[in-house]
Amino acid sequence: MDAVRVALLREVLAGTEWLTATRRFAGALRGSVVSHGGGLLLVGTPEYEPWHLAAHLVDEAAWSGTPELAPTLVRYGARPADPAHLAVGPGRIEAARRGETLLVVAPAPTEARLLERVHDARRAGVTVLALTPGEDDDLATMAHEALAVPEGGELDLDTVQHLVSAAAGENSLPQPRGRRRFRDRLARLADQLTEPPPPRW
Repeated sequence: MDAVRVALLREVLAGTEWLTATRRFAGALRGSVVSHGGGLLLVGTPEYEPWHLAAHLVDEAAWSGTPELAPTLVRYGARPADPAHLAVGPGRIEAARRGETLLVVAPAPTEARLLERVHDARRAGVTVLALTPGEDDDLATMAHEALAVPEGGELDLDTVQHLVSAAAGENSLPQPRGRRRFRDRLARLADQLTEPPPPRW
């Protein structure tokens, strides 16, 4: 999803809880990695690998001048022969220490072994953030900051990840705006996107 589509999505969601929730979560993520100087680990589940979020965070790190946002993707199927950025296995979570941040993306209830690793990392001083399937999920309870993305809800997990990564790369949050009708928001955005460039003299 490119910046124009993210902008359109934000216009559509203006006035909803999702913009506030994703920006709050992104602020916690950015605050954690920047204050500690980096060390962001990103992990999914054995069935779900958040490689798309990893790629977007790398882009946001470059565009925002915030290298701390670039994550290390932890993969269950990592092999020593893989390229270095794809060869990091779950043992890296066990080696995590104070000052590092662990972002867990779990579209379904988290399996016990991952919960154990996350629990141990938290005890070692790691800041834990999580995108979970529900507020009552064990992972949500364990995390310092969690955002619930229920299956079949208003937004799917991929869309929420786009909103979080885009917000994490922002240097400042936009000013809050009053509520406007959905059609008005779409019309305003369409005008902005189709406006001709200023003349060059």
